Amino acid sequence: MSKRDSASLFILTGAGISAESGVETFRDKGGIWSRVRLEDVATPEGFARDPAAVHAFYNARRAGLAGVQPNPAHLALARLQRDHPGAVTIVTQNIDDLHERAGSRSVIHMHGELTKALCGACGDRSPFAGDLAISSTCAACATSGQVRPDVVWFGEMPYHMDVIEERLLAADLFLSIGTSGAVYPAAGFVAEARAAGIRTIELNLEPSEGTLLFDEARHGLASDLVPAFVEALLRGAR
Repeated sequence: MSKRDSASLFILTGAGISAESGVETFRDKGGIWSRVRLEDVATPEGFARDPAAVHAFYNARRAGLAGVQPNPAHLALARLQRDHPGAVTIVTQNIDDLHERAGSRSVIHMHGELTKALCGACGDRSPFAGDLAISSTCAACATSGQVRPDVVWFGEMPYHMDVIEERLLAADLFLSIGTSGAVYPAAGFVAEARAAGIRTIELNLEPSEGTLLFDEARHGLASDLVPAFVEALLRGAR
């Protein structure tokens, strides 16, 4: 088996991969942040001011997951993880569970997960379905009033950054899918990869803010581009 066949892959996904499943985006024209003030629902200060409004906002997002399904791009990445002979790390900026439902394993959610709750009192993170409320009680410490969506808000540090940095710098290929390249620290991954001599490829609906930093960029629907890319990559490894 050649080094190329067993190459270590680092894949970053963003809102564009889930938008084709019907998940609302935040930053696109007409997206959620054009209708809702992020300061009110996506900051620790907003939660302290009006926790009921924040819970209602994320309860609606969580309920919306029931009406969407993984699309061919999610399924292709699950296939890549399953069949590629080398390591495949999937890091997502998305807070939905579509990668997992498609069959991907050990997905790193750098911005948290809608399907988990976080206790502000003890720090416990637990799977959660249904609606959160001010009266919700932590399963670990039984404290009420401190349970919130396990989502990284503005002003907070993304999760798992030490693992992400380690996996990124150990990769042979950095693949960015469906991300605008506007949100840091993820927007800086391509520059880090280039500086380390790692090949970089963008698959996006349109050029991202960092398109020119990539060795190669392909633009179109993720549900078209990703399955074709995965098929070609796996065919080359056979």
